Amino acid sequence: MIYLNLGSNLPADSDLRKKNIEKAIHCLKKLSVKIIKISSFYKTPSYPDKKNPDFLNLCLKMETSLKADVFLNETLKIEELLGRKRNKKNEPRVCDIDIIDFNGEIIDKKNLTLPHPKLHLRNFVIYPLREIEPNWIHPISDKKIELLFQELQKNSHNEITRLGKSDILV
Repeated sequence: MIYLNLGSNLPADSDLRKKNIEKAIHCLKKLSVKIIKISSFYKTPSYPDKKNPDFLNLCLKMETSLKADVFLNETLKIEELLGRKRNKKNEPRVCDIDIIDFNGEIIDKKNLTLPHPKLHLRNFVIYPLREIEPNWIHPISDKKIELLFQELQKNSHNEITRLGKSDILV
């Protein structure tokens, strides 16, 4: 199984950020993918600068016949199509698509590291992933998602809000 985290914090309007994520899902559906589950939306403060608009995120569980590096290139094209600019690290963005886990593959290349190297630190990844795949196990650490959830810093639990489900049908 493949797990993606999609996020947006531009523009500041919450409904428009939600639409950005939904547009990204529609673009993904045009690829050779089968979406199996979509989590609820989650809202978190922007990191590291909390003065920026809050992020909306969700997680997808899916399958594809594409190879990981080809799939990464396709997600980068979707981000660009939706207006993502890559000027500096952690700046606000219209669309962010992160590959969290790609069929349990362990890859460490210049442009692709799998599973996502910081997933265990990010509440906006752990919460929606736990929602749609409560039995998920980290391919490297062999830790269950529930343990990763428990290991999140206390403030990470306080800074996340579960919102409604996506209107997009699987």
